Formats: sequence, structure tokens, C-alpha cells
Amino acid sequence: MNSTTRANQTAHPRAATPGRRLDFRARNHPAWWAFLVHRLSGLALAFFLPAHFWALGTALNGAARFESFLAATRAPGFVFAEWGLVTLLAAHLIGGVRLLLIEFRPWSGLRKDLIALTAGGAFVIGMAFALSLTL
Repeated sequence: MNSTTRANQTAHPRAATPGRRLDFRARNHPAWWAFLVHRLSGLALAFFLPAHFWALGTALNGAARFESFLAATRAPGFVFAEWGLVTLLAAHLIGGVRLLLIEFRPWSGLRKDLIALTAGGAFVIGMAFALSLTL
């Protein structure tokens, strides 16, 4: 065995084992789901910001054009997307606070109670926003 092969096996021992399948057991853990929601909500917000700035920029082209844009935002699909975005924003905000608490508090472990609190908080904020849309 040459040194290159040995280095590859020590760097990636699973990759060197032929026929080994990916292990998905960790993806059933609440911490992995919290990570995934935080990552996806961050990406959704990153895509939303340029669209939001573009929408605000339509106000610079006159009140009539801005009003026509606002009329288009009353469509049911747009309202549903807005609700989803607010819910993801809440999940991202509360998930970020959870990460800060884990980082700067003297706790150990993954703190599943904080994960549940994050999910519950995002759900409550999302439902409150949905109720405000119906009133």
C-alpha cells in the first residue's frame, strides 16, 4: 500500500470501504431537523430580500404602479407564500437565539427542550400571522 492510498483511507475511512451505504440514522434526530430548518429558512430569506427590495423599488416609479403591485399581492398564492415566509422567519430567529443560548450558556448536550421551544414558538407566530390575515 503506498502512502497516497493510506492517506486517503485515514482521511475518509468510510469512503474507502466498498459497498458501505450512507447512514441516515442521525437524520432522525431533532437536532438535525433543527439544523435543516435553520439552513432552509436562511436560504429562503436570502432569496426573499432582493425580491422585497425590488417590490419597494416599484414605489419609486409612481403610486399607480405600486398600487397595482400591491393588488397582485392579495392573490391567495401570494398570501400563502407570505405566511410561509413569516413562519420561516420566526423559525430562523428563534433557532438563532437557541444556537446563541447553547453557545454562551454553560449547558452541555443538544438541549432537545430548546428545539421543542423553537418549533413551538415558530408555530405560534405562524398561526398568529395566519389569524391576522383572516381578520
